[in-house]
Amino acid sequence: MKKVYLIRHAKSSWKDSSQDDFERPFNKRGKLDAPLMGAKLHDKKIVPDIILSSPALRAKTTAEIIAKKIEYKKEIVYKKNMYETNASTLHKILTKIADKNSVAFLFGHNPSLNELAEKYINFNENIPTCGIVEIEFDCDSWVDISAKNARFVSFDYPKKEK
Repeated sequence: MKKVYLIRHAKSSWKDSSQDDFERPFNKRGKLDAPLMGAKLHDKKIVPDIILSSPALRAKTTAEIIAKKIEYKKEIVYKKNMYETNASTLHKILTKIADKNSVAFLFGHNPSLNELAEKYINFNENIPTCGIVEIEFDCDSWVDISAKNARFVSFDYPKKEK
């Protein structure tokens, strides 16, 4: 069994229009939402075997905050090709995860995260900032993950009713 958590970065700031998109920091809501979602994962005792993240500041910061909240002790793996990408590239990244890892967190951006969720489980809701889609695959190797063996497990986000 393999499991992936698709995690969209926390809300970022558009305050400085001269700032490069890659370097946009959190806004006020992002600063609150990332720790909130990390606490939710911690309460569920969810700790991945591997964390992969886009190196864009807002994704990187989200990954770091959540990793700290869940007491993740390993290095976060930053992949340049996760920024401004598509579902196909994200799928390829997942299929290259070492099979010793059963649970992966994938921190990234829309529309690619939404496209990937749609590809695997026909997920047609928008993944809001700091939203998390949990998908389970009935297989033993990341190479074998596909829509055919994927199953929707959960969807959570900061403004979701409890």
